[in-house]
Amino acid sequence: MGAGFSRLWVSLSDNPGVHARFHAPDADRAGDLVALPPDEAQHLIRVLRLKAGAPVRVFNGRGGEFDAVVERTGKDGARVRVGNARAAAREARVAVTLAQAVLKGDKMDAVVRDAVMMGVAAIQPMVTTRSEVTLPSLRRGRRHDRWQRIAVSSAKQCGRATVPTILEPQGFETVAASLAAMALPQPCLMFIEPGASGDATSINDLDGTSPREATVLIGPEGGWTAEEVDRGSAVSRQVTLSDRTLRADTMAIVTLTALFTRWGEL
Repeated sequence: MGAGFSRLWVSLSDNPGVHARFHAPDADRAGDLVALPPDEAQHLIRVLRLKAGAPVRVFNGRGGEFDAVVERTGKDGARVRVGNARAAAREARVAVTLAQAVLKGDKMDAVVRDAVMMGVAAIQPMVTTRSEVTLPSLRRGRRHDRWQRIAVSSAKQCGRATVPTILEPQGFETVAASLAAMALPQPCLMFIEPGASGDATSINDLDGTSPREATVLIGPEGGWTAEEVDRGSAVSRQVTLSDRTLRADTMAIVTLTALFTRWGEL
């Protein structure tokens, strides 16, 4: 059992007023008897060792949050009886789609986790020229499924009742074409390195009026190529964060923090 789960178990045991929280996609209304997904059921049974009658909370990933009671547990999983609806945590007013170049190793996992906690509405993984992965390797490794599970876990931890959509990974050219066709939210802000384009705008010069939705493009470890910067200029407004060049695995969280602050979300 990990240290984080141990602390949660102790807090639940010592404070009966604190209820464990689970993702229950089928929870829609009071009175529903729903089965928890296998991962959630294992957490309830094996990690927290909750029994029938234990009060819990559930969220359906679509904005619904409910009180609930464990109805039964067993080898076939766990079922809960949905109770009254609860006020869900407020979602960000700006629905941001983070179009993030896939990073190597487990760095992309951290980006997904933190972006969900920051409040993004969707994440579009991208493979760019300098990405160290390919679309076929992502499919073979079932990375999309992994990122969706991380999104659920992150929403569960931070208190969101909405689980952001993790879109299927696409090449940069496909993402740019989607932006041109407005299949992804506009306006679009492409964050580039200082000096990569003479037409880039400082984030400090962006209008502070918050849009209803937006797409934010973040590049890979090796940065954007000159061709990608040129292609991006046709479908996005290019922005620099500062005179510093940040690590790729910190860029998304710093950028989202800066944007949400400017838009009055934080």
